Amino acid sequence: MEENNYFQIRVGTLVPDRPIPFDLYIHLHGKYIHYLRIGEMLTNEKISKLNTSDQFFVPSAQRPDFKKFIYSSMNEASLETSTKARILRDTSLALIEEIYEKKDINEALEDSKELMGQFVKLMESSPESVDHLIQLSSHDFYTFNHSLDVSVYSMGMGKLMGYNEADLTELGRGALFHDIGKKWVAAEIICKKGALDDAEWAQMKRHPEYGLKILSEYNVSEAIKACCFEHHESFLGNGYPQGLDGESIHPMARIVAIADTFDALTTQRSYNQPMSPKEAVLFLTTKIKDKYDPVILKALQAAVLPD
Repeated sequence: MEENNYFQIRVGTLVPDRPIPFDLYIHLHGKYIHYLRIGEMLTNEKISKLNTSDQFFVPSAQRPDFKKFIYSSMNEASLETSTKARILRDTSLALIEEIYEKKDINEALEDSKELMGQFVKLMESSPESVDHLIQLSSHDFYTFNHSLDVSVYSMGMGKLMGYNEADLTELGRGALFHDIGKKWVAAEIICKKGALDDAEWAQMKRHPEYGLKILSEYNVSEAIKACCFEHHESFLGNGYPQGLDGESIHPMARIVAIADTFDALTTQRSYNQPMSPKEAVLFLTTKIKDKYDPVILKALQAAVLPD
């Protein structure tokens, strides 16, 4: 089977000691090797010997079986909220990797709708799940982790602002894809340790434009496109790429902008030390508050610094 006949999943998406309704493969020395067959189980003992970031591969024809396995797990009362949060997070990370690594992302875009819907349902049924999801944050600015963390923060703020389930799902998807334009930015710029020079920064600043071009090839909403194209706009009108200001910025893009900055401030990068969540909120609400929607900043402040 060729590479495009498989999709990747992470160890954390699997519940131990439970038969799986699909085949698992590992990729070794350029070959796909059968690891577990349908009906077999990944035991706790086997999991303990693996890293949480380790990847398995499932035949593409069995994608519906994998999705059914994941989403049925979300309805099991016996599973703890923390386990459900881990499963959704690792499933999302594998999906983001697929989006960045594959040329045709249509299937991943469609899967994101159901996946973000599961996040929203978990948040509605178990409010403490947001805390579990945040605790699972890797505090690593690597694009995959960053995109998912921004999605979680955005949905959390959207929930506090009274968004309904459909809008929360769209917001989560928009945040998940907000940096998709980085697919077209040179890898050496994305992975550079340290500050970018002027030429590199000019290239990096084009990622919202690139992202809009990518998403425009697919059937996604204007809200999702706006989250991608407008998340670096500023309420002051000095953002990019359009220089929009205030109310002219899409409401969901305003949320993603704050979530994006909050995650950047609280995660480790090679050229700065991360702030604590409290320090980041204080910085956002004092030093640079004029750049952002004040109503959304209050929602973030209420979430991180409750009275």
